[in-house]
Amino acid sequence: MQTRKLGKSGIDVSVVGLGCNNFGAMKLDASRRVVDRALEVGITLLDTADVYGNRGGSEEQLGEILGIRRKGVVLATKFAMPMDDTGAKSGASAAYIREACEASLKRLKTDWIDLYQQHRPDPKTPIEETLRALDDLVKQGKVRAIGCSNMPADQLTAAHETSTRNRLAAYVTAQDQYSLLVRGVEGALAPVLTREGIGLLPYFPLASGLLSGKYEKGKDIPAGTRFARMGRFGEQYMTEENWRIVKDLTAFAAARGRTILDLAFSWLLARPYLCSVIAGATRPEQVEQNAAAAGWTLSPDEVAEVDRITAKPG
Repeated sequence: MQTRKLGKSGIDVSVVGLGCNNFGAMKLDASRRVVDRALEVGITLLDTADVYGNRGGSEEQLGEILGIRRKGVVLATKFAMPMDDTGAKSGASAAYIREACEASLKRLKTDWIDLYQQHRPDPKTPIEETLRALDDLVKQGKVRAIGCSNMPADQLTAAHETSTRNRLAAYVTAQDQYSLLVRGVEGALAPVLTREGIGLLPYFPLASGLLSGKYEKGKDIPAGTRFARMGRFGEQYMTEENWRIVKDLTAFAAARGRTILDLAFSWLLARPYLCSVIAGATRPEQVEQNAAAAGWTLSPDEVAEVDRITAKPG
């Protein structure tokens, strides 16, 4: 498994990461099998959040599963999403960040978090307050590096300028939805990432499964899959245009003895600002497929052809 740096942090991570959003909803033994296989195939980045697994369940399971193996992984988690029904435990205020970090450390059974990410922007809290609180955690050794998620380009630029001006820890990564079918990152955000040396951690790299090869146009959605659970919300992906793209991408990959899943990972990894592809898994076999997909290096001509296939009007 190849590795890359988490932005300017100096932290090495595997180019395929394990998204742990299903943990907590899964039984502990099932989650353990997924983590065990991930470590066996060379995955070192485990990405979770305090809110995953019905608020705390994912972190608790990881704390139980890792044990002495904690030192061998890069553990990433997040804060800011509501951890109670009132919304009191949410956001990015200094007081709440301190509280949320301590709670995550306890659930994860660790003394430090490798990458602590703001899960979403907090319009009620000045960015300088947020960054000063995160900088304190870095100085205390509780956090090695900080990142953000779902932050618009203008806000990320403002945050970086604030960190630079005040000599505070800066976001080294941005986690956003990015795939062959969802390419909004390439608009305003990608130039900021490139200019500031911020690494991208894409989530939903398989467009919630549409790029996994599990689905075929006109056929019933397999039971137990993400789209089966999403119901009508899956319609945002299952458009005529996306089905056309999936068909063409499948043919492109097949002509090279590969799958569309392989292509989804390898195309993302061709992006210079990308650190690691975050992919969830509920079974060890999925982990193996994801790890193997990173072994295909696309040529510049192949990248250009895939970009042509996936281009959308406007």
